[in-house]
Amino acid sequence: MNTRVNGALKLLALAAALAVATGASAQSAGQWMAQVGLNKIEPDVKSGNVTAPALPESRADIGADVQPVFTVGRMLTDNISLELHLGVPYKHKIYGAGSLEGTGALATSEVLPPTLFAQYRLFKPDSVVRPYAGLGLTYAYFRNETGSGQLTALLNPGGPPATFSMQNKWAVAVQLGATVAINKQWFADVSVAKSKLKSTATYSTGQTMEARLDPLAVCIGIGYNF
Repeated sequence: MNTRVNGALKLLALAAALAVATGASAQSAGQWMAQVGLNKIEPDVKSGNVTAPALPESRADIGADVQPVFTVGRMLTDNISLELHLGVPYKHKIYGAGSLEGTGALATSEVLPPTLFAQYRLFKPDSVVRPYAGLGLTYAYFRNETGSGQLTALLNPGGPPATFSMQNKWAVAVQLGATVAINKQWFADVSVAKSKLKSTATYSTGQTMEARLDPLAVCIGIGYNF
C-alpha cells in the first residue's frame, strides 16, 4: 500500500513541476469542477471461509482493475467542496485462496462504486497546489457475477454450473489528494481513497462466504473549472 501511495505522490510532484507557476485556479465558492481520468481499484481482501460443504479454509482473493472515471464537483465555499465520482463498471477476477490457492481464476464480477465526497481544500483559491482531504459514501453495486468451470468443479462436481451473487453494500471512504493548477481553467488531480467495504457471496449450491474487500483507489486526472 505504501508503494502505491508513494507512486501517487510522485505523480503529483511531476504535475506540480509541469504546472505554470503563475497560473491561478478558479476553485472558489460557486465554481464547478469536471474532470476525467484513470482510476485503479485494488481490493485488500480478508476473506472468510466458504460454508460447508466445502474444503476447510476455502477462501478467495480478488484482483485489481483500472477504468476511466468521470468526476464532477462544486465549491460550496473557498475551502469546502462536494465531489461525485462516476465511471464504467470495474471487472475483477476472483481467485482461490487458503486451501484453494493455485486453482486459478474461479469467477469474475463487475462492480459500480459511485462515491460522493465532502472535501476540505487547503490554501487560497488561487494557489497553484491545493491539497485536500475528503470523507465519502460509496454504494458498491455488484453485477454480472460469473463462475468458471473450476468453480463448478470445486462446489458442485458433476452437477450444473455453479453461480453466485454478491451483496450490494454501502461503505465509508476516506480520501487524500491534491490539485495542481495548469492555468486559470485547467488543473491536474491526484488522489488516493480507501473504503471500508464488507460483502457476502451467496452460491447457487447453498454455501456463502463473507469477506472484507476494503479497496484502495488511486486516481489521476485532468480537470476544468467553470
